[in-house]
Formats: sequence, structure tokens, C-alpha cells
Amino acid sequence: MTYPYVVQRGDTLYRVARKFNINLQSLLAANPGVDPDRYLMPGQLLQIPARNGGYVVQAGDSFYWIARKFNIGLQELMAVNPGIDPAQLPIGQTLRLPPPQGQESGDIVNTRWEYGYAEMIDDLALLQTRYPFIALETIGSSVLGKPIPAVRIGTGERRLHYNGSFHANEWITTLLVMKFLEDAARAAATGASFRRRNMAELFRRNTLWLVPMVNPDGVELVQEGAAPDHPYYEQLIRWNGGSPDFRDWKANIRGVDLNDQFPAGWEIERDRRAVPGPGPRDWVGPEPLSEPESKAMADFTRKYDFAMTIAFHTQGREIYWNYRDLEPPESEAIAARFGQVSGYRPVKLTDSDAGYKDWFIQEWRRPGFTVEAGLGINPLPISQFPEMYRDAGNIMLAALEI
Repeated sequence: MTYPYVVQRGDTLYRVARKFNINLQSLLAANPGVDPDRYLMPGQLLQIPARNGGYVVQAGDSFYWIARKFNIGLQELMAVNPGIDPAQLPIGQTLRLPPPQGQESGDIVNTRWEYGYAEMIDDLALLQTRYPFIALETIGSSVLGKPIPAVRIGTGERRLHYNGSFHANEWITTLLVMKFLEDAARAAATGASFRRRNMAELFRRNTLWLVPMVNPDGVELVQEGAAPDHPYYEQLIRWNGGSPDFRDWKANIRGVDLNDQFPAGWEIERDRRAVPGPGPRDWVGPEPLSEPESKAMADFTRKYDFAMTIAFHTQGREIYWNYRDLEPPESEAIAARFGQVSGYRPVKLTDSDAGYKDWFIQEWRRPGFTVEAGLGINPLPISQFPEMYRDAGNIMLAALEI
């Protein structure tokens, strides 16, 4: 049995499947005319297999009828939908359905699905509610006005910073950072160990700041595409060589590579790249820090005076640790330690400038790293996440122990 669902702005196949707590294969099987390699369009009609997770209210529905339809208790249904008047169910609203007994994992961050800005914002709010010692701060906004959140955990004098999704098609790095936040916070709150580490003790020694998604507009473009009413639609299609497929897009929404935006050899990188203007990748922009996302990261980094930074990217299973011999002597040894715990290869880079790591090393002469997680073609498939998280999580823990 299926019921209809009208695609909303921001929906993807993964997001719809997650919303209704069904697997992607079941959703595709119920919609044989849907091409999984094309973006969903607002107004498109999908058929949703009846399953726990969510239900779109239809004309004539009542809480009692929905509870009977899904064989769940009326009180359970009302409990997971607080604030909704049972006598006035709005047609088209999605109701939550309680999970089947025994299937509640307790995890907030779901690592089985494509992960975007909407999921991150929802999860951060839930994590802060569950773990009140987590602090949230907005460090700036994207070109399209999306707030860029930073998360603080820990109270120690030593301040560290990890970030993800400088590049749009590397959105899986946001999931790496978010899952680490949840696992570390849970262990700190309960006193349990996390991979044999005492997280409460590590967070007494360290304050960790996370920016899970530097480039929200770009991630949205990769995952959702651009409809004709997008404010940059015509430019994006042109910059993308006439193609409406943006899954290879790395840049922000103005076609600027945010990790080529920092004032550390920016002119050298501009000339080396020799990209004349906006596009999916490698344009350094009109000047350093021209983009609100890169400027937000620079201002944030200046504000908190970090002892160490790690920028997570994909792919290559490599660790970059140097910049023009300006890095401190301990950087190479730290990179070797990261390599030991992850299996990644430390690499001394040449011919690379204008990156966040480069700028941090140049300005502070402190250890800064770029970690290229996973292997393959970006965007890496979600099936790689468990292995990537094992390795990248070990690096995150090792940095806290130094």
C-alpha cells in the first residue's frame, strides 16, 4: 500500500526516504518512473510505501484513523506530535510516527543517509537539548543568507578547531564532524569511554570548536540542484557548462573555491590555477576573502586563537601538514601520529597556496592540517562512511590527546 506525497523544495530521494523512515530501495520500487540520477522537482508526485516514520495528512484523516492504519497507540501518536490539534489536522502536514518497538537506537545523527544543511541544523538543536554543555554560535552567513553554525564542547584552556565541507561535493565530511560531536558528547555526559578514551577528562583539558559545514549553499546545490527560480539559476547553468547536474560542484554558490580564498600566497595560487572566472571548482575569486563564508572562517579563527586546526576534505587518505616551511617543528611528528592511528599517509605538499590550512600556519606558526578522508570520486558514497569515520575519528581523538 502506498500514499501520495508532493515533493517540497529541498527534498531529495534520500531526504524523502529518511523523512518517512523507509529505505531508498523501497521508495524507488514504489516509483519506477523516477530516475535516481536526477534531482526531484517541487510539485513532483511520489508514492510513499506505508512505513513507520511519517505520514502526510490526507482529507478526512483523524488521529484515531491514522493510529489504526499503522497499528500504533493513539497516545503514542499524539505524544510524538505535540502541539498539533487532533480536531484540526492540516491537510498536507507530515505527522511523525513512533518507531516500531525495539528499533529506537537513541542516536540523533543518522549516518545511513545523505546529509545536508537541513539535517545538520535539526541535529544541532537536538544535540544541544540532550547535552546542554554544548554551546552554539553563528559565525556568519553564506551568500544566500544561511547561518553558519559553530559548536563548542569542552572547557579546557587549549583550543582546537575542526571543520568540514569547505567543498560542496565533500558534504560527507560534515557527517564525520557531526557524528564525532554526538559520540564525544555522549561519552562526556555519561562518563563512558569513547574508543577507550576518557572524554570528560579530554574536555577538561581542551575546548573543541567545530564548524561542520563551511559551504551550505554549495552543499545544497550538489544535493538538490537548482530550480529555475533559484536566484543564481542562469549563472549556475552557464558556469556549469550548460549542465543541470551539479554533483561535481566544489565551489560556493558564486562559483568561488572557498579553500583557495585565504591570504597565504593567494596571488600565486590565482596564477597557478589560471581559472578566469566562476565555475564548479578552482576559481580563487576576485580577491582574498571576497566570499562571506571564507571571511566568516577567517574572523572566527582570529577570534579564538586556536592551538591547532584540522580541515576535513575528501578524498585520498592523506594528511597535509606543511606550508612553505612556516609550520612549527612538531607538525611533522603530529602528522606521523595521525597517520599511525588512521592508516592515512602524511604528505609534505609543494605548489599549494591560499588554503585555510596554509593561512593558519602562516599567520600563527602553529600546527594546521588538511585531512583527505576516504577514496574514490566525490561525492563519496554514504557506504564509505563507517570506514571513514573509524579513521577520521581516530585523528580527531589523537589531536585532543596531544
